[in-house]
Amino acid sequence: MTQIYRAAAVQAAPVFLDIKASTDKACALIKEAADNGAKLIGFPETFLPGYPFWIWLGPPVWGMQFVGRYFENSITLGSPELKQLQRACRDNDISAVIGMNYRDHGTLYIAQAIIGSDGTLHAIRRKLKPTHAERTVFGEGDGSDMLVLDTPLGRLGALNCWEHLQPLNRQLLIGQHEQVHVASWPGFGLYKEQAYALGAQVNEAATITYAAEAQAFVIAATLVITDEMHDVMGSDDMQRSLLETGGGQAMIYGPDGRPLADKLPHDAEGLVYADIDLSLIAYAKAAGDPAGHYARPDVAYVVFDPSRKDVLSGTPRSAGPLAMAPADEEAAE
Repeated sequence: MTQIYRAAAVQAAPVFLDIKASTDKACALIKEAADNGAKLIGFPETFLPGYPFWIWLGPPVWGMQFVGRYFENSITLGSPELKQLQRACRDNDISAVIGMNYRDHGTLYIAQAIIGSDGTLHAIRRKLKPTHAERTVFGEGDGSDMLVLDTPLGRLGALNCWEHLQPLNRQLLIGQHEQVHVASWPGFGLYKEQAYALGAQVNEAATITYAAEAQAFVIAATLVITDEMHDVMGSDDMQRSLLETGGGQAMIYGPDGRPLADKLPHDAEGLVYADIDLSLIAYAKAAGDPAGHYARPDVAYVVFDPSRKDVLSGTPRSAGPLAMAPADEEAAE
């Protein structure tokens, strides 16, 4: 419990809807973080190749124009881009949790790839329930996506966006004694005047609450919304007013909920750094541990099914977090 290491939270824009260029940018950020001493880096939701903001800006029939492009610019298991990310982690001796648009055959998922510092792909976890309009694009995860991994950096877990607003999701990870958590968020520029719950204030509060509730370090990464995204989507004036540029809110929080770094300007791209000192968790746990002395399982408990689900009984998904995929010879070259 005396291990101390540096972590980095990404606040950046992808190269929108360009998986190859976005992967190159992600690898550059991985190298930058490692060059600055970080051993763990967290990326925003669907950083590769960007969040599908069009689902909030117009009717589904208008959004259909992006279906093919988003499908083709997704990550697949064993794809060149995924292997490139594995090599970047291995070559720079850093672990990463990378938000991505993941494709398993014909279905897309909001996902996070968890890659070790040796290039091993430990997991591709999928968002358990896409939020609102996201369900027009993405499929659902299952219980296999709600696991905490035992890593050299501590017990590591991750969630996307409003997964943090679902109490049972939080308890599933807390109950597995999570120590370090990556919270992947999109940019907070959507419906600023119309929907307060989608803004930075509410979602930052959810992240802070998660840290204090879990007594875990939280690496919160966020996208930056750019004019380039609007240009690619062909946004009109109304759509630009509904999705404002900027919206970055990256931060790293301690197990008592306190911010451990200075924020970047909301429209700036960069990395936020902080030291992770696992020994501090003991002090937070002394006050309250919802997985231990502060729990009342005799009164209430969570029923958890961690198995994978597929349309063919007995056929496991290759995308679940239990599918360990070390960097193969091609990836290691």
